[in-house]
Amino acid sequence: MTEASSLAGKWALVTGAGRRVGAAIARTLHEQGAGVAIHYRGSASDAAELAAALNGARPGSALTIQADLHDTASLGGVVEAVVRHAGRLDILVNNASSFYPTPLADINEEQWSDLLGTNLKAPLFLAQAALPHLKTTKGVIVNIVDIHAVRPLKDHTMYGAAKAGLAFLTRALARDLAPDIRVNGVAPGAILWPEGGVSDHMRDVVLKQIPLKRVGEPADVAACVLYLVRDAHYVTGQIIAVDGGRSVGW
Repeated sequence: MTEASSLAGKWALVTGAGRRVGAAIARTLHEQGAGVAIHYRGSASDAAELAAALNGARPGSALTIQADLHDTASLGGVVEAVVRHAGRLDILVNNASSFYPTPLADINEEQWSDLLGTNLKAPLFLAQAALPHLKTTKGVIVNIVDIHAVRPLKDHTMYGAAKAGLAFLTRALARDLAPDIRVNGVAPGAILWPEGGVSDHMRDVVLKQIPLKRVGEPADVAACVLYLVRDAHYVTGQIIAVDGGRSVGW
């Protein structure tokens, strides 16, 4: 890893980074030299284990931050915790997300607040809180969107609407924050199956929709985030699908 290609000296805040895709993003950025703030809400043991591993590889290079992203008033404190520890913030990855079905007949305001809160409201107000620090470092924001922001998933009306809003927010912030801050998005397709599991039939249906005929890995999303953070110096306002071609059409 050469100095030119590394993220040495930079610091990233990754939300929802204790597990799954968020943890893969945190590991990948760390492998390239960045310090990483691992945000979590309930996955304390997973976040602590990840931080311990990263600090074992490079002492002082990772910390954990617990916060409920629904509490907008606490978001400034999340950013300030990174800056107190590291003295800077270069990268914000809005990865934390709620995901579950909301059939129209059963939708309620609690679900609205949860899905819109984690997938749209929190990224907006975290970007606001991070703005002065990212402006100083000529930093980067990467939002984890979803291919279903464009192609609706049955019975996920509010989730899709929230991610569609995040896609718009990505483009709007790219315009508003240029030239100092680049803002891009990654739209994963089938990367990890839901933790509750899916039927064999549903797995077959999804795989038939993917031209590459396989599910992706968290590392695929993390690699795209790395590209947008480290290599894409002339890219802003873009949302890259990491979905094996699924969004081409099914």
